[in-house]
Amino acid sequence: MGDPKKQRKKYSGPLHPWQRTRLEEEKILKDEYGLKNKTELWKMNSVLSKFKSQTKSLITKPGEQAEKEKKLFLDRLTKLKLVQPGAVVEDVLNITLKDILERRLQTVIFRLGFAKTIKQARQFITHGHVVINDTKVTVPSYIVPDTEEANIHFSNFSALADEEHPERKQPEIIVPKIEEEKPVKETKEGEIVEETAPVTEVAKEWLKQIN
Repeated sequence: MGDPKKQRKKYSGPLHPWQRTRLEEEKILKDEYGLKNKTELWKMNSVLSKFKSQTKSLITKPGEQAEKEKKLFLDRLTKLKLVQPGAVVEDVLNITLKDILERRLQTVIFRLGFAKTIKQARQFITHGHVVINDTKVTVPSYIVPDTEEANIHFSNFSALADEEHPERKQPEIIVPKIEEEKPVKETKEGEIVEETAPVTEVAKEWLKQIN
């Protein structure tokens, strides 16, 4: 037993620090999900590794008690929306790191449209603007259960609670105007010319006056 005052690492980093393919993949995920550093990525990877290790252990266990443990384990992952309802234990092995990252509070806030960018979503969380079930959550890496997703909102004490706040308003999408094609007709000589609009009676009277 170690010193209780000393915090232990709750994650493990890569075994080899200089692997080009892994470094490039980590950079893409770090930018896509607005992570502060690669440590956050390694923490989520450790969560995934624990799920898969538990899965491999449960697969080899026989008996009624093992079946109960499998059911509880799958119910937990279903609530986290990592597996579909009715999944079997073997399906847990198909979970990817991106599936875990999609369930982080930072990502969920961005997907729900509370923030314009993934990095802005992180800022809202760390500054204490986001609450879940009336409880302030300031941890961007919090894994959001399915039952709590509908209860995410801004704190009543936050200026962002106002839907007209400039940081919440999404930019308007400008739809380009599509010009109508002018009708064309073919002359006796075979030439194609634009067909002019018919002249109204009012226009005819006005032409007579100016002529």
